[in-house]
Amino acid sequence: MKDVILRLKRVGGQVDGLIRMIEREEECVQIITQFQAVKAALDNTFSLILQRNLKECMSHDDSKSVEKILKLITRQ
Repeated sequence: MKDVILRLKRVGGQVDGLIRMIEREEECVQIITQFQAVKAALDNTFSLILQRNLKECMSHDDSKSVEKILKLITRQ
């Protein structure tokens, strides 16, 4: 999970940068571009966590956990 933590720390840095951009009232296009980058980084990290958890549940034949995960992700 160290790689997930590193990814999230990187996202935190991107969010800090986004906040600074908004505070400096930078161009809207640049802010939106940075926002999309943050969103993509979070989505990619979420996918990684989801894949790992589903693989773990399936390797233990834990259908209840798989169902819980599926309910969580379809709630969005």
